[in-house]
Amino acid sequence: MKRMKVAITGLTACSGCQLTLLNCEEELPELLAHCEIIYFPLAESGNVLDAQFDAAIVEGAVSTPKDLELLFKLRNASKLLVAYGTCALFGGVAAMNNGISTREELLRVVFGQGGEIPESFPPAPLVNFVSVDATITGCPPEKQEILELMAALAAGALPPTRAYPVCTECRSRENLCLLLEKRELCLGPVVQGGCNARCPATGIVCEGCRGPVREANVAQELELLLERGFGREEIERRMRRFKPEWNYGQRS
Repeated sequence: MKRMKVAITGLTACSGCQLTLLNCEEELPELLAHCEIIYFPLAESGNVLDAQFDAAIVEGAVSTPKDLELLFKLRNASKLLVAYGTCALFGGVAAMNNGISTREELLRVVFGQGGEIPESFPPAPLVNFVSVDATITGCPPEKQEILELMAALAAGALPPTRAYPVCTECRSRENLCLLLEKRELCLGPVVQGGCNARCPATGIVCEGCRGPVREANVAQELELLLERGFGREEIERRMRRFKPEWNYGQRS
């Protein structure tokens, strides 16, 4: 069987999603038997983007002209484009202060009043600029989801989409409900599952790193948290940490 030609790279991101793929050490030999990774700057030097790909897997948000140029090249050179990780899907941490401060104010905080400011714009998800064929969420994605993605692409298919919240996995693990029973600011009801409720299982509230679950009842979550005594500003600050724009009136 002919191996699938793959490009893997990142835009404005921490490279954690790509590192998670590299950490699939035991499975990499089998993956490489089905996938020919042609462009992967993080893992191999001397990469040149001058080929056609069956799939391009892209981490990170778009926030610079170079990001946008690379994204367009990959989209034009690839049959399938995968938004890989929360930043690629929703803007992620890089975008959490979009709309809170001006771009100039944020850049001055980083580069100082006299520093040279590089050209950039508010970080945004890939779908704002190009069509996206498949998505894998997470900050970073779960190892199993990465393997599912690669296996599906190698078989000429797209990976499955999870449509249940973190709360479903919490209940299956018989965890104590941090939202209802401990009255903590947990986002489990509106955040996409797939992490096996790792944080709530250790007593840590869901911070929303996987982004919103499809058809989330955001309005009810907001009402519940307000009833618990949390301020609206605090709730919104927590929710926009990984996805800057929520529809706070959405009901499933």
